[in-house]
Amino acid sequence: MCGRFALSAMPEEVREFFSLMELEDFPPRYNIAPTQPIVIVQATEPANEASNRPDRQALLVRWGLLPRWVKDTKAFPLLINARSEKAAEKAAFKAAMRHRRVLVPASGFYEWRRGEGRKARSQPFWIRPRGGGVIAFAGLMETYADAAGGEIDTAAILTTAANSALSSIHDRMPVVIEPGDFARWLDCRTQEPRDVADLLRPVSDDFFEAIPVSEAVNAVANDNAALQERIDPLAETPAPAADEPAAEKPPGAQLSLF
Repeated sequence: MCGRFALSAMPEEVREFFSLMELEDFPPRYNIAPTQPIVIVQATEPANEASNRPDRQALLVRWGLLPRWVKDTKAFPLLINARSEKAAEKAAFKAAMRHRRVLVPASGFYEWRRGEGRKARSQPFWIRPRGGGVIAFAGLMETYADAAGGEIDTAAILTTAANSALSSIHDRMPVVIEPGDFARWLDCRTQEPRDVADLLRPVSDDFFEAIPVSEAVNAVANDNAALQERIDPLAETPAPAADEPAAEKPPGAQLSLF
């Protein structure tokens, strides 16, 4: 799965990587948690009939997808991930898979390897592309409207089976869309879910590197570059206090990365 990730690249780098015409400045974020605002990239309608490729725009959404048909948001589970193998069939995701596929800019993600024994602590890893840079997770988006007429844009990240390089840490990983496949993934007008199913696969074993990091990443309040520094997993300090849950923004709330 993917329960925490980071986007520490400069806005200019993100703008160029995704071929965006505009992108507002935003600060680096090293510990993005569920219910927090995230940047997504979506296709817009082409400016004219002669254009073959829709334009792309960035949008702030809440991480945690809410299908449009949900009646009680408090009783509905937080959908931060969608299993790519079944997303086109699941009621919560099938409409988004057909009509609202997006890209989620990231610098990498965190994953935890469970320790041996019932009381053993889990070792967190910072998993980033070798050499750094920006990557794109496959995502799904829904705009949820509450009974009072308020709207909030929400999203989930698609996952797939972990490749052999990461399977010893966790059995799932985010789906990474390569730049050459951006247009096809975002094209929901002519590309049906079955047409892009081949993109929902693990990246090659040499794409990512996994770096053991401090348990400080467990606390959502911690958001700095030190979270990604390599540590010796055999020389960890005692576990910090239990993580505080992230505050969820109500539907209709204004999103901000600051």
